[in-house]
Amino acid sequence: MKIGDANPMVLILGGTAEARALASSLERSGVAVVTALAGRTSTPRLPHGQVRLGGFDGPDGLAAWLAASGVHAVVDATHPFARRISASAQDACRQVEVPLLRLERPGWAEQAGDVWYRVGNVGEAAALVGELGQRAWLTIGRQGVGAFAGVRTCWFLIRCIQSPDPPLPEHHEIVLDRGPYTVDGELALIDHHRIDVLVTKESGGAATEAKLEAARARRLPVIVVRRPPTLGVESVSTVSAAADWALSVLAGGAVRTARPPSR
Repeated sequence: MKIGDANPMVLILGGTAEARALASSLERSGVAVVTALAGRTSTPRLPHGQVRLGGFDGPDGLAAWLAASGVHAVVDATHPFARRISASAQDACRQVEVPLLRLERPGWAEQAGDVWYRVGNVGEAAALVGELGQRAWLTIGRQGVGAFAGVRTCWFLIRCIQSPDPPLPEHHEIVLDRGPYTVDGELALIDHHRIDVLVTKESGGAATEAKLEAARARRLPVIVVRRPPTLGVESVSTVSAAADWALSVLAGGAVRTARPPSR
Protein backbone atom coordinates (compact mmCIF):
# COMPACT_ATOMS: atom_id res chain seq x y z
CA MET A 1 0.00 0.00 0.00
CA LYS A 2 1.34 3.43 -0.98
CA ILE A 3 0.26 6.38 1.13
CA GLY A 4 0.60 8.94 -1.63
CA ASP A 5 2.19 12.35 -1.89
CA ALA A 6 1.27 13.65 1.56
CA ASN A 7 4.41 12.01 2.98
CA PRO A 8 2.98 11.43 6.46
CA MET A 9 5.47 10.91 9.25
CA VAL A 10 5.62 8.17 11.87
CA LEU A 11 7.87 8.27 14.92
CA ILE A 12 9.17 4.89 16.09
CA LEU A 13 10.61 4.73 19.57
CA GLY A 14 13.19 2.09 18.82
CA GLY A 15 16.20 0.11 19.93
CA THR A 16 14.77 -3.34 19.22
CA ALA A 17 14.82 -5.70 16.26
CA GLU A 18 11.08 -5.17 15.91
CA ALA A 19 11.57 -1.42 15.62
CA ARG A 20 14.13 -1.85 12.84
CA ALA A 21 11.87 -4.24 10.96
CA LEU A 22 8.93 -1.86 11.30
CA ALA A 23 10.97 1.08 9.98
CA SER A 24 11.89 -0.96 6.90
CA SER A 25 8.31 -2.05 6.33
CA LEU A 26 6.87 1.45 6.57
CA GLU A 27 9.56 2.94 4.34
CA ARG A 28 8.70 0.39 1.65
CA SER A 29 5.12 1.65 1.88
CA GLY A 30 6.12 5.24 1.26
CA VAL A 31 5.90 6.44 4.86
CA ALA A 32 8.45 8.89 6.22
CA VAL A 33 9.90 7.30 9.35
CA VAL A 34 11.98 8.72 12.17
CA THR A 35 13.36 6.26 14.71
CA ALA A 36 14.34 7.66 18.10
CA LEU A 37 17.11 5.84 19.97
CA ALA A 38 17.90 6.60 23.60
CA GLY A 39 21.65 6.52 22.93
CA ARG A 40 22.49 4.21 25.84
CA THR A 41 24.53 1.96 23.53
CA SER A 42 27.57 3.50 21.85
CA THR A 43 27.26 1.32 18.72
CA PRO A 44 23.53 0.80 18.14
CA ARG A 45 22.17 -1.10 15.15
CA LEU A 46 20.68 1.64 13.01
CA PRO A 47 17.37 1.23 11.19
CA HIS A 48 16.34 2.45 7.76
CA GLY A 49 15.12 6.03 7.56
CA GLN A 50 15.95 9.00 9.73
CA VAL A 51 17.40 8.44 13.19
CA ARG A 52 17.28 10.68 16.23
CA LEU A 53 19.75 9.91 19.02
CA GLY A 54 19.19 10.96 22.62
CA GLY A 55 16.28 11.50 24.96
CA PHE A 56 13.49 14.08 24.84
CA ASP A 57 13.75 15.44 28.40
CA GLY A 58 10.56 13.81 29.54
CA PRO A 59 6.99 13.81 28.21
CA ASP A 60 6.76 17.57 27.79
CA GLY A 61 9.90 17.61 25.67
CA LEU A 62 8.61 14.74 23.56
CA ALA A 63 5.24 16.47 23.12
CA ALA A 64 6.95 19.65 21.93
CA TRP A 65 9.12 17.64 19.53
CA LEU A 66 6.12 15.81 18.10
CA ALA A 67 4.31 19.07 17.45
CA ALA A 68 7.35 20.77 15.91
CA SER A 69 8.18 17.78 13.70
CA GLY A 70 4.72 17.23 12.24
CA VAL A 71 4.40 13.62 13.38
CA HIS A 72 1.16 11.84 12.48
CA ALA A 73 1.48 8.68 14.59
CA VAL A 74 3.82 7.11 17.14
CA VAL A 75 4.78 3.46 17.61
CA ASP A 76 6.48 2.63 20.87
CA ALA A 77 8.69 -0.35 20.00
CA THR A 78 11.17 0.01 22.86
CA HIS A 79 12.46 -2.85 24.99
CA PRO A 80 9.86 -4.51 27.26
CA PHE A 81 11.72 -3.13 30.30
CA ALA A 82 11.96 0.46 29.02
CA ARG A 83 8.80 1.57 30.81
CA ARG A 84 9.96 5.13 31.48
CA ILE A 85 10.00 6.12 27.81
CA SER A 86 6.75 4.22 27.29
CA ALA A 87 5.09 6.27 30.02
CA SER A 88 6.51 9.47 28.53
CA ALA A 89 5.17 8.52 25.10
CA GLN A 90 1.70 7.90 26.52
CA ASP A 91 1.67 11.29 28.26
CA ALA A 92 3.14 13.17 25.28
CA CYS A 93 0.77 11.67 22.71
CA ARG A 94 -2.17 12.52 24.93
CA GLN A 95 -0.99 16.12 25.12
CA VAL A 96 -0.72 16.59 21.36
CA GLU A 97 -3.55 14.21 20.39
CA VAL A 98 -1.48 11.85 18.22
CA PRO A 99 -2.36 8.14 17.95
CA LEU A 100 -0.01 5.83 19.87
CA LEU A 101 0.56 2.09 19.51
CA ARG A 102 2.70 -0.20 21.65
CA LEU A 103 4.62 -2.92 19.75
CA GLU A 104 5.89 -5.46 22.25
CA ARG A 105 7.19 -8.94 21.51
CA PRO A 106 5.64 -11.80 23.51
CA GLY A 107 7.48 -13.03 26.57
CA TRP A 108 9.08 -16.47 26.72
CA ALA A 109 6.93 -19.42 27.72
CA GLU A 110 8.14 -21.90 30.33
CA GLN A 111 8.53 -25.38 28.83
CA ALA A 112 8.80 -28.93 30.11
CA GLY A 113 12.17 -29.41 31.77
CA ASP A 114 12.55 -25.74 32.73
CA VAL A 115 13.30 -24.83 36.34
CA TRP A 116 12.29 -21.18 36.53
CA TYR A 117 12.12 -18.88 39.54
CA ARG A 118 10.15 -15.75 38.68
CA VAL A 119 10.97 -12.56 40.59
CA GLY A 120 9.70 -9.01 40.44
CA ASN A 121 12.96 -7.12 39.95
CA VAL A 122 16.75 -7.47 39.84
CA GLY A 123 17.01 -6.85 43.58
CA GLU A 124 14.92 -9.93 44.25
CA ALA A 125 17.06 -11.86 41.76
CA ALA A 126 20.23 -10.81 43.61
CA ALA A 127 18.74 -11.96 46.92
CA LEU A 128 17.93 -15.38 45.47
CA VAL A 129 20.89 -16.20 43.23
CA GLY A 130 23.22 -17.40 45.99
CA GLU A 131 20.66 -19.96 47.11
CA LEU A 132 20.58 -21.59 43.67
CA GLY A 133 24.20 -21.66 42.59
CA GLN A 134 27.75 -20.41 42.97
CA ARG A 135 28.62 -19.58 39.35
CA ALA A 136 25.96 -17.31 37.93
CA TRP A 137 25.46 -16.07 34.39
CA LEU A 138 23.91 -12.59 34.23
CA THR A 139 22.08 -11.68 31.01
CA ILE A 140 20.08 -8.73 32.29
CA GLY A 141 21.75 -5.84 30.46
CA ARG A 142 24.33 -3.53 31.94
CA GLN A 143 22.02 -1.29 33.97
CA GLY A 144 20.90 -3.90 36.48
CA VAL A 145 24.30 -5.40 37.30
CA GLY A 146 24.88 -3.13 40.29
CA ALA A 147 22.15 -4.95 42.20
CA PHE A 148 24.49 -7.96 42.44
CA ALA A 149 27.50 -6.02 43.76
CA GLY A 150 26.87 -7.12 47.32
CA VAL A 151 26.59 -10.84 46.52
CA ARG A 152 29.81 -12.38 47.89
CA THR A 153 28.91 -16.06 47.56
CA CYS A 154 28.83 -16.21 43.74
CA TRP A 155 31.15 -15.73 40.80
CA PHE A 156 29.39 -13.92 37.93
CA LEU A 157 29.72 -14.12 34.17
CA ILE A 158 28.26 -10.82 32.96
CA ARG A 159 27.27 -10.66 29.31
CA CYS A 160 26.05 -7.40 27.85
CA ILE A 161 26.51 -5.22 24.79
CA GLN A 162 28.41 -2.46 26.58
CA SER A 163 30.48 -2.56 29.78
CA PRO A 164 28.40 -1.99 32.91
CA ASP A 165 29.20 0.85 35.27
CA PRO A 166 30.32 0.13 38.83
CA PRO A 167 29.55 -1.08 41.38
CA LEU A 168 30.14 -4.64 40.16
CA PRO A 169 30.27 -7.99 41.95
CA GLU A 170 33.63 -8.72 43.57
CA HIS A 171 34.15 -11.92 41.55
CA HIS A 172 33.18 -11.58 37.91
CA GLU A 173 34.13 -11.72 34.25
CA ILE A 174 32.60 -9.50 31.56
CA VAL A 175 31.82 -10.68 28.04
CA LEU A 176 30.77 -8.00 25.54
CA ASP A 177 28.57 -9.52 22.85
CA ARG A 178 25.17 -9.20 21.24
CA GLY A 179 22.75 -11.72 19.74
CA PRO A 180 21.50 -13.57 17.94
CA TYR A 181 23.04 -16.55 19.72
CA THR A 182 23.01 -20.27 18.99
CA VAL A 183 22.21 -23.12 21.36
CA ASP A 184 25.58 -24.75 20.68
CA GLY A 185 27.36 -21.51 21.49
CA GLU A 186 25.41 -21.05 24.72
CA LEU A 187 26.08 -24.65 25.77
CA ALA A 188 29.79 -24.14 25.18
CA LEU A 189 29.74 -20.97 27.28
CA ILE A 190 27.91 -22.72 30.13
CA ASP A 191 30.32 -25.63 30.11
CA HIS A 192 33.48 -23.54 29.79
CA HIS A 193 32.55 -21.29 32.74
CA ARG A 194 30.92 -24.08 34.78
CA ILE A 195 27.72 -22.06 35.08
CA ASP A 196 25.17 -23.46 37.54
CA VAL A 197 22.47 -20.74 37.51
CA LEU A 198 21.20 -18.31 34.88
CA VAL A 199 19.69 -14.88 35.58
CA THR A 200 17.72 -13.18 32.81
CA LYS A 201 14.98 -10.68 32.19
CA GLU A 202 11.75 -11.76 30.53
CA SER A 203 12.72 -9.94 27.35
CA GLY A 204 11.27 -12.40 24.85
CA GLY A 205 12.37 -12.69 21.25
CA ALA A 206 14.31 -15.25 19.26
CA ALA A 207 17.69 -13.46 19.31
CA THR A 208 18.50 -14.43 22.91
CA GLU A 209 16.20 -17.40 23.51
CA ALA A 210 19.00 -19.92 22.91
CA LYS A 211 20.30 -19.42 26.46
CA LEU A 212 17.02 -20.81 27.81
CA GLU A 213 17.29 -23.90 25.61
CA ALA A 214 20.87 -24.38 26.78
CA ALA A 215 19.88 -23.97 30.43
CA ARG A 216 17.12 -26.53 29.91
CA ALA A 217 19.56 -28.99 28.36
CA ARG A 218 21.95 -28.59 31.32
CA ARG A 219 19.09 -28.64 33.87
CA LEU A 220 20.10 -25.25 35.26
CA PRO A 221 17.83 -23.17 37.47
CA VAL A 222 16.84 -19.91 35.79
CA ILE A 223 15.87 -16.73 37.64
CA VAL A 224 13.49 -14.80 35.39
CA VAL A 225 12.82 -11.13 36.17
CA ARG A 226 9.20 -10.39 35.27
CA ARG A 227 8.33 -7.51 32.97
CA PRO A 228 7.05 -4.30 34.56
CA PRO A 229 3.29 -3.78 34.47
CA THR A 230 1.93 -2.79 31.08
CA LEU A 231 0.44 0.62 30.42
CA GLY A 232 -3.09 1.18 29.20
CA VAL A 233 -2.15 1.65 25.54
CA GLU A 234 -3.39 -0.20 22.46
CA SER A 235 -0.78 -2.84 21.72
CA VAL A 236 0.20 -5.51 19.20
CA SER A 237 2.84 -8.23 19.29
CA THR A 238 3.99 -8.43 15.65
CA VAL A 239 5.66 -6.08 13.21
CA SER A 240 3.07 -6.78 10.53
CA ALA A 241 0.24 -5.81 12.87
CA ALA A 242 2.04 -2.58 13.80
CA ALA A 243 2.61 -1.73 10.13
CA ASP A 244 -1.05 -2.39 9.34
CA TRP A 245 -2.08 -0.13 12.22
CA ALA A 246 0.16 2.71 11.08
CA LEU A 247 -1.01 2.50 7.47
CA SER A 248 -4.62 2.37 8.59
CA VAL A 249 -4.22 5.40 10.85
CA LEU A 250 -2.42 7.39 8.17
CA ALA A 251 -4.96 6.53 5.49
CA GLY A 252 -8.03 7.10 7.68
CA GLY A 253 -10.03 10.19 8.41
CA ALA A 254 -8.63 10.43 11.92
CA VAL A 255 -5.15 11.35 10.68
CA ARG A 256 -3.88 14.66 11.99
CA THR A 257 -0.53 16.24 12.58
CA ALA A 258 0.45 16.71 16.20
CA ARG A 259 -0.98 19.93 17.55
CA PRO A 260 1.00 22.13 19.95
CA PRO A 261 0.77 20.87 23.54
CA SER A 262 -1.59 22.76 25.79
CA ARG A 263 -0.05 25.01 28.40
